Amino acid sequence: MAKGEGNVVAQNKKARHDYTIVDTIEAGMVLTGTEIKSVRAARIQLKDGYAQIKNGEAWLINVHISPFEQGNIWNQDPERTRKLLLKKKEIVRLENELKGTGMTLVPLKVYLKDGFAKVLIGLAKGKHDYDKRESIKRREQDRDIKRVMKSMNRR
Repeated sequence: MAKGEGNVVAQNKKARHDYTIVDTIEAGMVLTGTEIKSVRAARIQLKDGYAQIKNGEAWLINVHISPFEQGNIWNQDPERTRKLLLKKKEIVRLENELKGTGMTLVPLKVYLKDGFAKVLIGLAKGKHDYDKRESIKRREQDRDIKRVMKSMNRR
């Protein structure tokens, strides 16, 4: 199975609009029992989330996992910082690429793989407004081309 495949429970579609994704990396997440139950129920939002490297460890910040309804006292803070599970070499490589380059780590999607919650992190560079307009223009052109090709195939 390739990176980013599996049972997708959440996607950050806005990330691909706001950023140019240079590289992606798969990471595990350290979750509590009630959090994984909420993730399996697709009660997670990546919209404002980002990842950071602090003291040689990767952290997922500002990702909202809704409290589990039957969780009672075991529920955690929905916005808490969660540790990402990456190999030391991967963390060092990401840390080197982030130094002074204007790059950031953005969560692209969360999915279940072999029963474990995984997050696809993208090494991203912010887009300017004119880049966003160019992306929209290109997408509309592709859509128009597909529409014309489809109508030609019907004849």
